[in-house]
Amino acid sequence: MGEEKENAQERVVDISLKDLSKKLEEFARVRDWEKYHSPRNLLLAMVGEVGELSEIFQWRGEVDKGLPNWEESEKEHLGEELSDVLLYLIRLSDICGIDLGDAASRKLVKDAIKYPPPPPKVL
Repeated sequence: MGEEKENAQERVVDISLKDLSKKLEEFARVRDWEKYHSPRNLLLAMVGEVGELSEIFQWRGEVDKGLPNWEESEKEHLGEELSDVLLYLIRLSDICGIDLGDAASRKLVKDAIKYPPPPPKVL
């Protein structure tokens, strides 16, 4: 079994955006795909994956949290499509020179100011 296949089979419990970014960069580099990874191409590829993600929910109506009525194979497929969207988003942010973790943290701070919690209810 090759090293790449062994690494792909490892279960990573906690991985950072930076670690994923490095893995994606290496993945593209060894396949000589960097020339295709323009912001526009990555964005369009991500939109396509969002479409595939949408198809999973298209005719289901509202879905309960935790997906209690879903088969494991359906959950696995959902995880794959969510991962595709995440990986394209990370790669896009890197190609654009945006630190996604930092940008997301700053956005949460801005949103907390813009949308403060309601005041406590007086009884």
